[in-house]
Amino acid sequence: MASSQQVSEQTVKPKGKHGTVLIIDDDEQHLKIYCWMLQRQGYECLPALVGSTSVDLPETKKVCLALLDYRLKSSLTAADVAERLKVDFPKIPIVILSELPWMPQDAQAYAQAFVHKGEHERLFETVAKFCAQST
Repeated sequence: MASSQQVSEQTVKPKGKHGTVLIIDDDEQHLKIYCWMLQRQGYECLPALVGSTSVDLPETKKVCLALLDYRLKSSLTAADVAERLKVDFPKIPIVILSELPWMPQDAQAYAQAFVHKGEHERLFETVAKFCAQST
């Protein structure tokens, strides 16, 4: 019988095997958690922390998807960040992450999908779908 360490090592896929996901949030802990979860699924993760008035997005890295927190504790809104994403990454799909039970009305204008925070299997399925389409 395999030890728990061996089992956990076997379930971790090679980093970046399935593409790179940009994660945008105003909470550093959420960035770390989501990056850890996606790395275990074989994705490379680019965290982008939203500050009080700005967000630093990567300039040259190819990404297959952006996960964007909807409720930001910032003067920036998710719509502001999405507008910037569309300039810097014109073809990138945006998936809204939120504790809200449904996609907010305004987000439908700029996001291609919605995942409720805590629905990890749905998150993995959504990321896999969009990253597979980008290859």
